[in-house]
Amino acid sequence: QVQLVESGGGLVQAGDSLSLSCTFAGRTFISYTMSWFRQTPREGRQFVAGINWNGGTTLYADSVKGRFTISRDNAKNTVYLEMNSLKPEDTAVYYCAADMRGDIYGLGPYYDYWGQGTQVTVSS
Repeated sequence: QVQLVESGGGLVQAGDSLSLSCTFAGRTFISYTMSWFRQTPREGRQFVAGINWNGGTTLYADSVKGRFTISRDNAKNTVYLEMNSLKPEDTAVYYCAADMRGDIYGLGPYYDYWGQGTQVTVSS
């Protein structure tokens, strides 16, 4: 069984930066594509960014492209999301997710494992 634990959320002002981490345990980390999603009551769950097993391929939602960076450290079994130039509309609960299929999918049902989420709040 895979366990995912997110950390790093918080309250920041518009224009600030914030870094999220997600630690992976229970299986072989490099077997998994890792992604970040976010969820709000109004928008539902949205794909934010994904990264393949060796970090050679990344994918971003248009809304975060150029502001957010996903990366992974396979030695530490951790995936990161660096968020810059944050906007109030980035406010959400952020989740990391793991999938063994290899490709990066932007839809939640493709993912087998999810973390508990971390709240990011951006004030204007």
